[in-house]
Amino acid sequence: MTELVLRHLHASLGGARIIHDVSLDIPGPGFIGLVGPNGAGKTTLIRAIASLIPFEGDILLDGIPLSHSISPNHVRNLARRLAYLAQNAESHWPIEVSRLVALGRLPHLEPFRKMREADEKAVERAMELADVARYRGRDVMSLSGGERARVLLARALAVEAPLLLVDEPVASLDPYHQLRIMEVLENYAKNAGRIVVAVLHDLSLAARFCDRLVLLHEGKIRAAGPPDTVLTDENLEDVYRVKVFSGREGETRYIVPLSRTE
Repeated sequence: MTELVLRHLHASLGGARIIHDVSLDIPGPGFIGLVGPNGAGKTTLIRAIASLIPFEGDILLDGIPLSHSISPNHVRNLARRLAYLAQNAESHWPIEVSRLVALGRLPHLEPFRKMREADEKAVERAMELADVARYRGRDVMSLSGGERARVLLARALAVEAPLLLVDEPVASLDPYHQLRIMEVLENYAKNAGRIVVAVLHDLSLAARFCDRLVLLHEGKIRAAGPPDTVLTDENLEDVYRVKVFSGREGETRYIVPLSRTE
């Protein structure tokens, strides 16, 4: 079972401290939502966990420290254990969808070796999960923005890493595919003992699908825990500066911003 631990994490960008002394224990399996207003530090935090930017403090995945070392062995081992999908990720060259998704298997391949049957099955599973199998022979540049976003998610899913980090995975998707991708991420975590950490702006989706939320404000954790304990009226007014209407349809909670508080 996967476990992610952050201890006294600090991260800076352009000389400015963005993340301030963040400590967090995330036992798997679980779907964790990072929420908070623009500028709260969500993307910086997820990039630090992915070892894409320098940080101070400790990040441990299954008890093994992560770092931003660029040694070949470290990079390859990290690429097997951690998959990352950036905010507004794009493909900038013409390539068939199936070949792009297959790039997710590169960390598992020996140099100059073809994919094995297990790799091919992982690619197929990822394309089915992201609902892009129908596009397998298409040039990715011929797809819509939302379709390309799902193809790039499929590439991240194909890694089958114990930790999946995704930054705004549903931002460019229609309502049907927002629900489908949130279901995929939820099942990816629960069915295989993995951890998914996702930056999310839709609080209703976060409340419905995530096991746990981390509310960031000005680079610090304001609240962490089950959605109902994090997305309180007090926290939403204080951090987001909005009043909300909150209700339930069965066990599903929805949150609608109504007005600004200032």
